[in-house]
Amino acid sequence: MSTTSSRIADLRKSYERAELSEEASHADPLRQFDQWLTEAIAAEVPEPNAMTLATVASDLRPSTRIVLVKGYDERGIVWYTNYDSRKGRELAGNPFAALQFHWVELERVVRIEGRVEKTSAAESDAYFAGRPLDSRIGAWASPQSEVITGRSVLVANAAKYSAQFLLNPPRPPHWGGYRLVPHEWQFWQGRKSRLHDRLRYTAQGTGWVRERLAP
Repeated sequence: MSTTSSRIADLRKSYERAELSEEASHADPLRQFDQWLTEAIAAEVPEPNAMTLATVASDLRPSTRIVLVKGYDERGIVWYTNYDSRKGRELAGNPFAALQFHWVELERVVRIEGRVEKTSAAESDAYFAGRPLDSRIGAWASPQSEVITGRSVLVANAAKYSAQFLLNPPRPPHWGGYRLVPHEWQFWQGRKSRLHDRLRYTAQGTGWVRERLAP
């Protein structure tokens, strides 16, 4: 066993920054999420909008990657990506996914599960138009998740599409937004002695049922 491996088992952290009670939390999970994300941004947590996206392929094998949330409201959580990527192909075959935010510095985790749908073309167009030019060119240049022979392929593609589109690249037909429509939220707040606070919100009718889970 390596020295690093032997040390991992001894790593410990005491969580003592905050608490999460039924009385102090919002009845609507979206409001609770908005509060926590706002606090993560205010605390200058590195990339507070970064979230893990988990999908499951048709062979039932799960995969995860980090994406950035770009919007949220009562309709759901939105991010943008290449529809032909691995995650896009998996979502086409199984339109359910899970998201997770981990704000280490605040000792908080948010988990969200639900059905995924594509955003409208108008929403995708509006977001794409506001991206930096190099990001818009990059959406054309990268055949995401495909095998390439080297970085030179990306550089050549970027040069090709920069010359073709100049300052006005349109949104690629294979690129756009997804929206996860939540049916379950979980909020986890680290607490002392591993007796963490964990609240689950489950969709029921037009509202939400809030329950405490053992950590």
